[in-house]
Amino acid sequence: MLLGLLVVIGIVLAVFTGMYNGLVKGRIQVKEGFSGVDVQLKRRHNLIPNLLETVKGYMKHEKGVLEEVTSLRTKVMGATGVEEKAGLESGISRALKTIFAVSENYPDLKANTTFIELQKNLADIEDEIQLSRRYYNGAVRDYNIKVQSIPSCIVANMFNFTAEPFFEVESAEVRAVPKVQF
Repeated sequence: MLLGLLVVIGIVLAVFTGMYNGLVKGRIQVKEGFSGVDVQLKRRHNLIPNLLETVKGYMKHEKGVLEEVTSLRTKVMGATGVEEKAGLESGISRALKTIFAVSENYPDLKANTTFIELQKNLADIEDEIQLSRRYYNGAVRDYNIKVQSIPSCIVANMFNFTAEPFFEVESAEVRAVPKVQF
């Protein structure tokens, strides 16, 4: 009888420990995922001053767009939460798209090799941001499932594991399906 009770207690402890360790692993993967997103966002932020310097001389009439990018970049550098950063990053993406759209009106700028190189680098970084965001959101999904499903939610509640937010694109413009014209 005592041996049976010890076996049951041992099994319960092993299951409890496994759930706790799974939650810790999930939380660490979420932090790692956000760190990856953050690294790519910082790479983009480092390119922005070079891009603005390159286009400043050409785009004298679009001063507001350039100021908006600078302002958003400053705000996002001070942002701490995932949701705050995601919102500000959506604004930066919109503003950068505006710069590239407006650049079509400036043939000399479009031919500028520095601008072309910055545009290419920015496109590469945007791809990396998308991949990092996808990894982060996958880690958040897996972690949130553990936090919210039975029986691991019991362990999660005991040790204050809470659901994490997804890094979502807020802009309807960014989410919209591109229009293809022939």
